[in-house]
Amino acid sequence: MPEKIGLALIRLLGLLPLRLLAPLGNGFGMLIYWLVWERRRVVRTNLRLCFPQMPDKDRERLSRRHFRAFGRTVLEHSILWWGPEKTIRELVRFEGRGNLDREIGKPLIVLAPHFVGLDMGGIRISIEYDMMSMYSHQKNPELDRILLHGRTRFGNSILVSRQDGLRPVIRGLRKGIAFFYLPDMDLGPKDSLFVPFFGVPAATVAGLSRLARMTGARVVPCITRQLPGTGGYVTRFYPAWDDFPGASVEDDTARMNAFIEERVREMPEQYYWLHKRFKTRPPGRARFY
Repeated sequence: MPEKIGLALIRLLGLLPLRLLAPLGNGFGMLIYWLVWERRRVVRTNLRLCFPQMPDKDRERLSRRHFRAFGRTVLEHSILWWGPEKTIRELVRFEGRGNLDREIGKPLIVLAPHFVGLDMGGIRISIEYDMMSMYSHQKNPELDRILLHGRTRFGNSILVSRQDGLRPVIRGLRKGIAFFYLPDMDLGPKDSLFVPFFGVPAATVAGLSRLARMTGARVVPCITRQLPGTGGYVTRFYPAWDDFPGASVEDDTARMNAFIEERVREMPEQYYWLHKRFKTRPPGRARFY
């Protein structure tokens, strides 16, 4: 019942103009910061591991900026899930679109790391491009239904269950269906390699390299940035990677993490620090969380 009430409130908030929704979202983020102490601890741990040279007070300011950015995007999902197409087009604009258009129709992986604007970019892309993406069913059936609705309401988006593995993705890539790939969460030791992320060994799924090797797919990175104030979002497509895949799966996976790290340094408050990115540890290493 509380979840249904929360989702109903978010839907109602979508009726507000963006100039009001954004500051409400910032306030909602700070409410989460104060109430959800466990996630506050996760964010602080991640920032301490990734920015050990940063003074404690600066890391704490960064932590609060992250919660504000996260809270804002939570409330702005009301536009993504229920808003009209015209409003979503106005909310999210493209940059470097030619980098994507040059590769569309060929085997293509759109590399989309977990920044707070990820869903904004993903749903905006789905208005104009048909793509595949992987999906994990949610424990809450109401939330699961809404997420599925939001991610498939435009075009012919294909959602592949994570439980089905990569075979449907491989078949789709070989048919020229682009794969919107979210690669940077700790999914446990299976199919993962320990490669550095901000100098910390991070269990990282090596699917990007393996898919590119099996299908000949090109890789176009895609980052969605939340703009300050009520400025909406920008989804930027980067040039397709040359010399990828490289010498080894390990090298390719390290290259991916290095790219994500560079983007994080550009807007550190917007990376998804609420996730336990270093939950899986190399054998014999102490836990962080």
